Amino acid sequence: MAIIQSVLDTDLYKFTTSYAYSKLYPRAYGQFRFIDRGKTTYPQGFAEELKKELQEMSKLALTKDEASFLSRELPYLPPTYIDFVRGFRFDPEEVKVEQDAEGHLSIIAEGLLYRVTLWETPILALVSELYYKMLGAQPDMEYTERTIISKARKLAEHGITFSMFGMRRRFSAAIEDRVTELLKEHAAGYLFGTSNVYYAYKHGLRVSGTHPHEWIQFHGAMFGYKMANYMAMEDWINVYDGDLGTVLTDTYTTDVFMRNFSKKHAMLFTSLRHDSGDPLQFTEKVIARYRELRVDPTIKYIIFSDGLDPERAIEIANYCKGRIGASFGIGTNLSNDVGNGVRPMNIVMKLWKCKMTEKERWNPCVKLSDVDGKHTGEPEEIELAQRTLGLPVQI
Repeated sequence: MAIIQSVLDTDLYKFTTSYAYSKLYPRAYGQFRFIDRGKTTYPQGFAEELKKELQEMSKLALTKDEASFLSRELPYLPPTYIDFVRGFRFDPEEVKVEQDAEGHLSIIAEGLLYRVTLWETPILALVSELYYKMLGAQPDMEYTERTIISKARKLAEHGITFSMFGMRRRFSAAIEDRVTELLKEHAAGYLFGTSNVYYAYKHGLRVSGTHPHEWIQFHGAMFGYKMANYMAMEDWINVYDGDLGTVLTDTYTTDVFMRNFSKKHAMLFTSLRHDSGDPLQFTEKVIARYRELRVDPTIKYIIFSDGLDPERAIEIANYCKGRIGASFGIGTNLSNDVGNGVRPMNIVMKLWKCKMTEKERWNPCVKLSDVDGKHTGEPEEIELAQRTLGLPVQI
């Protein structure tokens, strides 16, 4: 049986970003590249097995019930886009997979951005599940269920509102399915929702999520690094008119973002998402910026989503209490804590280059993390972005 069973088995932000591209930049092209920060050596024949799974994805089609779910639960996506998704088919020819003699994996997805962006999260989920499958790794289900129930109850006892953000590095689809079911049962209403659209559909949950780094990377490549955050926020507002009011801050470092974050944006966006660096220092920067803009931080939220577990979420929530709202996106710690010595993978897919139309030249894309050593992109372009933004040069 194929691993990906539904077009909906993806994160919400893939659909919302796809629609934003289709509305504002329908002729734009992009290239995504797979990055394995753990430099994993994959089993022999892994690339061929992955290609088979990609071929299986070409058979997927949205069902009538799934389309009705999208229309009902994601009202900010217009009927024209829902119709597009109903007719959408994954094209494996957009994806190039190679495995070198040492076993390292290369994956490149390239095409029209409103289409090719939809490959990112399924590919990461496929790589993760196939890797464990080919190694013969098995989850300890007694441990997994006991641990998830304990985590759910602990979060609920401390009044922590959280969402499941676990698709990209999950142990398997079956584990994410079971974990989502247990969280719904045992988190006592504190489970806000899940970013995985399919499991929201299956389990009757709210679909939750934000927009991705790629949206801001695209604007940096098209409009310049100094204008990237501002233009990305303006375009998001133009597309969604107040819906989906959470914005990422660390595409070109949080300090640069705060310089671009205007009074208008502070009022229109309900929350900022923390995804790298020290969360407590980030909280201080956010509160200071809101106060500088004469916006009451207690009416705003921070969505924390960087490598969280329940204990860390509780600590952060206590730090924010009475000062600013806090909610949490917890991912790998929920979808890939299965015992038996299994360790989650450290894999991502990032927008590597883009162009406004097919005939134009490619423009490189970079991400400058708040954490040293986690920048992505070509080294010379990373250095150019750092110099342009007045940041210390560090590749």
